[in-house]
Amino acid sequence: MERVSDYELGTPGLYDLVVSQERALVLSTFTRDDAWALGTRMREAARARSLPVVIGIVVGAQRVFHAALEGSSADNDAWLERKTRAAVHYSRSSLGVGEQFRRRGWTFEADSRLDPREIAGNGGVFPITVKGVGVVGAVGVSGLPQLEDHDFVVEMLQAHMEATATASDI
Repeated sequence: MERVSDYELGTPGLYDLVVSQERALVLSTFTRDDAWALGTRMREAARARSLPVVIGIVVGAQRVFHAALEGSSADNDAWLERKTRAAVHYSRSSLGVGEQFRRRGWTFEADSRLDPREIAGNGGVFPITVKGVGVVGAVGVSGLPQLEDHDFVVEMLQAHMEATATASDI
């Protein structure tokens, strides 16, 4: 899948790419066991790459996975919470939220009418969407530049989808 980090924020192709990712990354199911498998996959990949990130997965209002890797900080946790609120509130990726405002010539912080201390339209959190159900939660990271946060989550969600599709085919 194409990477958003090949774009600049607010450029025309970035929004279209994010929308296509949001449409493509829809799961057939998502359980607590899936959250553990996805979170563990993300932690191991981030650890192998020495990424200083926090990883979080929520289902409904409950955090079902959290990991803080070496080099991450409490600030990363706060950003993850704010980006997660955006993804859940808008039922789309936190980067998609920010780009939706930028493409109109607005800023999320000034024009969303939401408290930017509580919610952030910055990249790094993706909705967990289940086919026929809708958004059931969110998965995200914080600690890298926002486009790289987004790319990492998309990469991991895609790998999770491929792994679960392969497992269900057996």
